[in-house]
Amino acid sequence: MSVDAERKRILIVDDDPSHLEIYGMIVNRAGYHPVPVLVRFAGPGPVPDGEIAAVLLDYRLNSVKTAPEIAQEIKAKHPLAPILVLSDLWTMPTDIEPYASDFVRKGEPENLLNTLRKLVAAADDAIPAEENP
Repeated sequence: MSVDAERKRILIVDDDPSHLEIYGMIVNRAGYHPVPVLVRFAGPGPVPDGEIAAVLLDYRLNSVKTAPEIAQEIKAKHPLAPILVLSDLWTMPTDIEPYASDFVRKGEPENLLNTLRKLVAAADDAIPAEENP
């Protein structure tokens, strides 16, 4: 298995291709493997199969689907992956709270990485020992 294949995959969901690229670079530099999903007006592209360590989800999307609806779809496919909500709002909106593990304001890359690392570590700790080599 290559080093790249061993890196934890982080799903990045946003409606802006430039944000997908920026967050992808941040996640990649932190040692994770970014998996971008572009949200179009009709909704997101397909949520990939395979293990996902965590999800970065933009809150304000230019789509007929809301961030809470997309979070539900992600949770259905990846129930153990923590969702980190990104927004320019000051606090986490109440409608996404049931699906989110944490919230970070956009434009705070250090806070984003610290929170992401915390969520990935907590998710790893939650996996039973026989499933976590």
